[in-house]
Amino acid sequence: MQAYPVATINLAALKHNLSRVKQLAPNSRVMSVIKANAYGHGAIEVASALADSDAFAVARLSEGVQLRAAGITLPIVILEGVNSAPDLHTSAKHSLSLVFHNESQIDLLDAAQLTMPLHFCWLMVETGMHRLGLALNEVDSALQRLSASSNISDKIGVMSHFANADVIDDERNTQQLNQLKQLMIQDELPTSMANSAAILSYPESHGDWLRPGLMLYGIAPFDNQSAQDLGLKPVMHLQSVITAIQELKAGDQVGYGGDWTAESDATIAIVSIGYGDGYSRQLSNSGFVLIQGNTAAVVGRVSMDMIAVDISSFSHVSIGGKVTLWGDDLAVERVAKQANTIPYELVCQVSDRVLREYKDGEA
Repeated sequence: MQAYPVATINLAALKHNLSRVKQLAPNSRVMSVIKANAYGHGAIEVASALADSDAFAVARLSEGVQLRAAGITLPIVILEGVNSAPDLHTSAKHSLSLVFHNESQIDLLDAAQLTMPLHFCWLMVETGMHRLGLALNEVDSALQRLSASSNISDKIGVMSHFANADVIDDERNTQQLNQLKQLMIQDELPTSMANSAAILSYPESHGDWLRPGLMLYGIAPFDNQSAQDLGLKPVMHLQSVITAIQELKAGDQVGYGGDWTAESDATIAIVSIGYGDGYSRQLSNSGFVLIQGNTAAVVGRVSMDMIAVDISSFSHVSIGGKVTLWGDDLAVERVAKQANTIPYELVCQVSDRVLREYKDGEA
């Protein structure tokens, strides 16, 4: 059975991007971020391909449990931590590492009697993003409590998160890093702050542990640079097929609401992809796709299962012809700009209805 749309995931490109991380920061260890189903690429397959990482990071406990059930053995850090006693015990049972970012999570740890201690755990410090983390004046007390706990087996690391690393030379990045450096000097603790943007542009932030996410998937975190500019290779190639062709007369309207009207006679191809597959409605009347290596504009509204594209200037287009939504020849960063969003959102929202095929040949 032929299944479309299909997202082809290039595992060789993924491995290349990990090697690029290591090239940029050879003295740091790598905690590869594979949350949100590895940014839509498939967490289990991506984790298996990124076996040369030193650890993985996910957002939630359920993601870590899923990876353990699939046989992933590297350390797995739960970035949001846990907030209940049952979840704390589940973390210990599956040898999952926690980030503590508030006092209540430490209270939970103190009250627990775990059958096996947690290891490779972290304290999140608030340095300027104001999302998760303890204030600097609360860190010493929290570290003392965590270090004294019989439920923790080894040294605690300290992490924080840049709010503006994708804005190169933004002074707020230096301000945040300087706050974390105070702890590095005082306590000689393992540190982690550098995300993809900081890895690429801010070597001073690399520290002991890197947390690359977007760059692993071959996507540039900067508006003015492409993946190719940064030595990265795109990992996801999203493709579908033409399922119908319509011949229009001038004045004919396309799709729900008739939001696009043919100004002259036109030919429209209907492509099997829509917002039910994760293709953004923001691309209605603004996006374009590739057919036979040439661009075709998305016309009318993106519907649940299909889009319409203008192929009036094309020849020899037929039902079953392939259509590229993004990939090697149409960067997802470019598509994101058309949708007035970020590439994170586009790849993360590719739904389970889209078949994922994995290849591991030449990157």
